[in-house]
Amino acid sequence: MQLQNIRNILITMTTFVIFPITAWAHCDSLDGPVVQDARIALQKEDPTPVLKWVKAEDESEIRDIFKQTIAVRGKGVDAQTLADRYFFETLVRIHRAGEDEGFTGLKPASHVDAGIVAADHALQLGSARQLAQQLSLAVAEGIQKRFAVVAERKKQAAESVQAGREYVEAYVDYIHFVERVNQLTSQGVSHLHAKPDRHEE
Repeated sequence: MQLQNIRNILITMTTFVIFPITAWAHCDSLDGPVVQDARIALQKEDPTPVLKWVKAEDESEIRDIFKQTIAVRGKGVDAQTLADRYFFETLVRIHRAGEDEGFTGLKPASHVDAGIVAADHALQLGSARQLAQQLSLAVAEGIQKRFAVVAERKKQAAESVQAGREYVEAYVDYIHFVERVNQLTSQGVSHLHAKPDRHEE
């Protein structure tokens, strides 16, 4: 992967640290894996490919909507387009709800960030080695960059209130970055859904 892609992954990691996990969502994209499987299901007229994306308690609802979609699709091109869109949106909404995530509508194709593209590419290759190395480099670069800034500002922090505030701003960015990366690597993605602790308030 080229250097620019690594930088894109770093940007993704930085955004992920500052904002909630929803920044990484790609299942709500028109070319995301959920909709891709939905297209296959509609083509085969079999809901099985999409059932893995919803919880067991939601399966009957998806099956019912799928039957309705198949019935409407036979009424013409316009009806098919509307029915497909409704099925995609409903499926993704229920999938996201199962992850305790909100749904704000389907995103355009190619709305997926570089980090997720790299993760999917690793699955296609059958190896995560290159992805892990690149993410490790990106995280290391993010930590070193923040450390350098906060270390420099710490030297002048006592010179004035403004200098102190600039130090605190850099310190918070540095600490939150390291904290979120540590939480992600040690406790998994689900931990980041939890309410912010006292350090984030």
